Amino acid sequence: MLRLLVLSCFLLHSAWAQSSTVVGYIAIESPIAKAGLLANIGPDGSLSSGAKSGVVIASPFTSNPDYLYTWTRDSSLVFKLIIDQYTLGLDTTVRSHIDNFVEAETIIQQITNPSGTVSTGGLGEPKFNINETAFTGAWGRPQRDGPALRSTALITWANYLLDEGNTSYVTDTLWPIIKLDLDYVAEYWNETTYDLWEEVDSSSFFTTGVQQRTLRQGATLASTLGEDASNYSTQADNVLCFQQTYWNTAGYMTANTGGGRSGKDANTVLTSIHLFDVDAGCDSITFQPCSDLALSNLVYYIDAFRSIYTINDGLGSTAAVATGRYPEDVYYDGNPWYLTTLAVAEQLYDSLIVWDKQGYLNVTSFSLVFFQTFDDSIEEGVYESGSITFTNLTNAISEWADAFVAIVAEYTPSSGNLSEQYSKTNGSQVSAEDLTWSYAAALTAFSARDGVTPATWGASGLTVASSCVRAINTAAVTFNVYATTVWGENIYIVGSVSELADWDTDNALILSADDYPTWSITVNLPASTYIEYKYIRIYDGDVTWESDPNMNITTPASGTYTENDTWR
Repeated sequence: MLRLLVLSCFLLHSAWAQSSTVVGYIAIESPIAKAGLLANIGPDGSLSSGAKSGVVIASPFTSNPDYLYTWTRDSSLVFKLIIDQYTLGLDTTVRSHIDNFVEAETIIQQITNPSGTVSTGGLGEPKFNINETAFTGAWGRPQRDGPALRSTALITWANYLLDEGNTSYVTDTLWPIIKLDLDYVAEYWNETTYDLWEEVDSSSFFTTGVQQRTLRQGATLASTLGEDASNYSTQADNVLCFQQTYWNTAGYMTANTGGGRSGKDANTVLTSIHLFDVDAGCDSITFQPCSDLALSNLVYYIDAFRSIYTINDGLGSTAAVATGRYPEDVYYDGNPWYLTTLAVAEQLYDSLIVWDKQGYLNVTSFSLVFFQTFDDSIEEGVYESGSITFTNLTNAISEWADAFVAIVAEYTPSSGNLSEQYSKTNGSQVSAEDLTWSYAAALTAFSARDGVTPATWGASGLTVASSCVRAINTAAVTFNVYATTVWGENIYIVGSVSELADWDTDNALILSADDYPTWSITVNLPASTYIEYKYIRIYDGDVTWESDPNMNITTPASGTYTENDTWR
């Protein structure tokens, strides 16, 4: 039976400072968030006094805590949003800000700092003074996500300018900045880093994820510009392989390899939304928002906060709740954050975009725990867009996503200003005021709700070698199909999981005809999972599907399995 979890949440969150509906809140908060973000960018931002041109301050707050610095991570995330808005035609007034950012980062890259020089590791320095000088105090360094995020933002800008015909600016100005960051990522990705919360020195899932993305994008851009892309491609494959090792068979991604925590962390949700590529579908290898692994991870992350915040008391076991960085957090006594709660909503909105585009959703043994939040009788299987189950589930998930925005709305003051945190006991604002990242998180979540999709980055069709260490339980399934063919014609297989190309015929897996007319292939598939598939013929580029209905199997919990079929 479909659970009525969202209505009660809206009733509890009816007395908001700005509006009593999510739509109304977004309409009021969006311009406030945009103005708040721009106010924190030098030199003309109203709250950025002393910041050089193009420099993003984390917050104008200077005491308890002092956030009047510029972080490479935060700045890059902010300008990825600004660049997306400009290139998608959502805001064409921000061109000068982008140009200023490029100039500022050109200077900041070259600043010698406690992490080193530009050629000896200095690109891993996390933060700088807002007058473009080095911060020399004690800090958690290096932080290796900054160069990856900066290069991702600038690659997006470079690709847009290339499409516009502005090749000289890309090659002369952007590429030298991008190349420095890419070379840094390629060299240092396999070394430890402080995580994005600047507390744990280990390998970090967020850092690994954004490094893989930028190396992939960087290789494509390098090839376009006639530069050597081989090392970027090689290292992107290596990083993607390593990315698989964070999975905890309990059902979630372990955020950091060190730190002594549970591993349930907003780090992982932020990774999923920053790796979103609408063309990749629900691919689990790249941890797409609607992938079964990301959905399972989301449930474990959310549930970790249900009982530790007073403001979540009485909201029910499946209701939307306020979420923070990780349940063991003690920073400012460990409160929920605006950006982490909004990240949950954004992952759900991104998922809805993909399910609508592909026309089905797939409930696997991993994602079952997520879908049972909305329908406790749901079973593993593929549910097409025309079915009642698909409609009921997606409607409920959309309402659930809105309910997380409703949490943020309830604890947004009438001014619309967003701090870093809100109190776990009464929802009042805590820590640094006017946090730039909070404003950016609101804007990206609101855009996702409107169905906005950033440019794709090459996540579609990626695979990992069988030698990659994956903690995910798999079963080796051999598919045999009896099919006679003509000379030059081959038999392929596609199906409902990423390991079978997510139904994408361009990336279908070819079977071997060593025992013709029986064609065969062995594929490592997620264990204990319902999977639908079909065989296709490809001859001279033309694709022929076998007749309906789809074939299906439920893979075993481990070991091997053989499926013998005949072409239909």
